[in-house]
Formats: sequence, structure tokens, C-alpha cells
Amino acid sequence: MSQHIAKPRTTAVILAGGTGQRVGLQIPKQLLKIAGKAVIEHTLTTFEHADSIDDVIVLMAPGYVPDVEKIVAKAGFRKVSRIIEGGATRNETTERAISVLGEGLAEGEDANVLFHDAVRPLLSRRVIDDCVAALERYQAVDVAIPSADTIIVTRTHGEDGEFITDIPDRSRLRRGQTPQAFKLSTIRRAYEVAAGDPNFQATDDCTVVLRYLPDVPIHVVAGDEYNMKVTQPVDVFIADKLFQLASTAAPEQKGEEVYRQLLTGRTLVVFGGSYGIGKDIAELARGYGATVYALGRSTTGTHVEKPEEVDDALSKAYAETGRIDYVVNTAGVLRIGKLAETDNATIEEALKVNYLAPVQIARSAYKYLAETKGQLLLYTSSSYTRGRAEYSLYSSTKAAMVNLTQALSDEWAGDGIRVNCINPERTATPMRTKAFGQEPAGSLLSSEAVARTSLDVLLSELTGHVIDVRQQDPTASAGQGSGFEQALAGVLDRHDGVA
Repeated sequence: MSQHIAKPRTTAVILAGGTGQRVGLQIPKQLLKIAGKAVIEHTLTTFEHADSIDDVIVLMAPGYVPDVEKIVAKAGFRKVSRIIEGGATRNETTERAISVLGEGLAEGEDANVLFHDAVRPLLSRRVIDDCVAALERYQAVDVAIPSADTIIVTRTHGEDGEFITDIPDRSRLRRGQTPQAFKLSTIRRAYEVAAGDPNFQATDDCTVVLRYLPDVPIHVVAGDEYNMKVTQPVDVFIADKLFQLASTAAPEQKGEEVYRQLLTGRTLVVFGGSYGIGKDIAELARGYGATVYALGRSTTGTHVEKPEEVDDALSKAYAETGRIDYVVNTAGVLRIGKLAETDNATIEEALKVNYLAPVQIARSAYKYLAETKGQLLLYTSSSYTRGRAEYSLYSSTKAAMVNLTQALSDEWAGDGIRVNCINPERTATPMRTKAFGQEPAGSLLSSEAVARTSLDVLLSELTGHVIDVRQQDPTASAGQGSGFEQALAGVLDRHDGVA
């Protein structure tokens, strides 16, 4: 009779002992805000949501432990079990972590530990999971990516400066990242041996294992380009932009019966539901048993730019059904032309419909969605990443939708309200046909496809995400591409028109 072998506990140790000197800050760089949150909060969020991680320990720069305690409390991170001061060096900080990790383990019991730099906030869950999986076979694991640059070895000759002495074969060179993962017993033993070396010094933990436990193989897991370290001033800018562009693959489609189970008895209010994507969402949800209010100027006489009509529509839906679970706004206008030649009425219409209306819808919907822990779903365009000539009003208001989504998802998180934003590729809708005329068959997404993805997002637990919907997205279909990879793919695709 075989015995069940318990899975070893896996702890992530977030190394946050650095300062902000190299980025010109008076505070540790891990407390610097990027995309509205401290760098360390982004990092902790990834580990909080990684199923392969059981708990998290933070080693923070001396004097700043209370700052991290506030971040953890406000964000509601449940996996963070301890926040302690780090040491004067990287090695000393690791040794403190090893000491803490040994507490509570039975004699002979081992554990997994992942050491990760707090200032690598763009880490993907894929890399975390790969590290933990590798520990099932190996005692030490590093994360690395191929070097795209040629690496040179130099030597300084007095006042003449540096000269090349060697150019290693680039095909064998890798750039190390974190996390670095170990069996606790292995990294502990490496540091015990290292303690006997009076000249011991290392900038990372794999070096300690390599040098002092040379018989232990160190397996390499593929990292990714986005797992950058925020060290220099330019890194702050790049990381901020990557978070702004981050997009998410659409959730997997559910079976017909699941749709029916999740939507029966729910109330959905769709603004912009007269035609196009909004109409298709309404018809889909109604077919699965939801009570749907499809509102639009041409069908129900509802003007989204008039706050009182938005209020009336929501209060009517609530009065008749006793709940509002989902609020969707697909209403929008696309006005193309040079800003200097655009009249005041056109400018006012674009701002009222594309920006002020979603703001008013969000404000009016809040109390209803807080009651049901529901979701607000907004829409942007691929032009939100960069405004272009003759699309100034449209692009800028669509960029605002992304910022509104991200801001409200944080603001309403404590109320259990989810807020997301759909970013469809060029889609066959009456609005687009009016602006561009008939376009080649097959060159546009169908509004039905966007509606189906929208429904999947509404029924998901996502919040604060921009969800790309494209005709062909191999990364998304494989389920392996990171949001940043999709964002990059989207940017490269955006030369051929505005969604």
C-alpha cells in the first residue's frame, strides 16, 4: 500500500533591502510608485496569486518595515506571513531568511524557497510555476534569458582607458534573473560552507551554491524579457509604460450549460445596446437566462451623455429585478478630422459620449454593483497606446478609458466590484462602417466574437485588466503568452488602422 508523500511547503522570499540611490531617490526604490502602486506591491501581487506559492516573507530595508506592513494590510495580501528587516548585504539578508524559514520544520523535513528581487515587478506566474516544478527534480534552480547583446571583456590600461581582451561566444551567454529557487536544505548547507571562507562574498545565491557545493547541478528555467530589474532611472520609465500597456488574454470560453447557470437570475444593463457589440452582448446574455436592459438612443431613447437618463435607466432595472450584476458601456462616437478644423459641437459630443458618459455610468452604477459584487465593463481602442493625426479626440478618450478602468478597479476592490476594459481589434460595427465605409471581407473582427469575449470577461474574476480581442492571437490561444507579449503584439499590429 503506497503512502501519500506530502508536497513540500513553498515559500517566496522577497528581497527588498536595496536603496534608491541609483535612481536618485531618498526612499528605497521598491517603494517607488509605478502604474499607481509601489513596486513591491506589484511584486507581491504576482506571488499572492500564484497557486504554487504557499506563503511569502519580505525582507525589507532597515527602517521601512512599517511602510510594507501598510501596503500589505491595505492590499489584503493573505500569503505574506512575515515582514522583517534585511541585512547590510545581500548575503546577510539571505541568511536571515534561511534562519526564519527553518522555524517550524520538523526534523528531516525540507521545503522549497524562491528568492526574488522586490524590484522585478513584472515577473510572470509562468516563471514562478516553472521554478517550483523544477524543484521536484533539482535542488537548485536559476532563471535566465539569452543575451541579445555581444558581451565583451575589458581591461583598463592606465589613462588610456579600457581595451577589449576577450569576446565570449554569445550563444552560451545568459542574463540571470530572479527568482532563484532551492531546496531549503541545499541553500542552508551552501551558506554553512561559505561561512568558513574569510573572503566569502557573492551578489546572488546561485553563485553561493556553485562555488561551495560544486557537485549540486543548477538547473536553468527560461525567464522572459519583461522580468526586468528597476535599477536605473530609465527602468522606472520603461516599467511604468509596460504596466500601462499590459493586456490580458481573454478567459477561456465556458460551456453552454455553464453560461446558463451563471447568468440565470442575473441582471445586465447595456448602454449602447441598440446595435453592434452592445446589441450582441444583450442577445447572448438574454439567451442564457439573464434579465437584460439594452439601452440606446435609437431604441429606448436613452442618451448616455445625460446623467439623469443613466440614473433613471439603472434605477428602473433595479426596481424591476431587485439587483444589477453587470453594467456594460459600448456607446461611443468616432469623429475623424484635424482638431483645428473641428467645431465646438463635435468636440463637445466626443467628450460627453466617449468620456463623461462612462464616468457618469460608473458613478451611478457603483451602489448597485457594490450590493451584488458585480462588474463594470468598458471599451477602449487599439489607438489608446498612441494618439495619431486626425484621431486626437477619439484616441485620447479611449486612453482615458484604460486609466479609468485601472483606477476604479483599485478604488472599488474593497467593495468587491470588478472593473475591466475590452480592447477589440478593428471590428465590423455600424460606427466603423459609417466612418470608413465598406472594408474587405474577413479583415475585421465580428461584433459577435467581441460580444462572446465580453461575456466571458463578465463571468470571470478578472479586475483591472485590458483584454485584447484579435482575430488571430497565437499567444493567447496557447494560453502561455504574457500580457506584455500581447501588448507588444498589439502595438506592432496598430499601424494598419484604428479599432
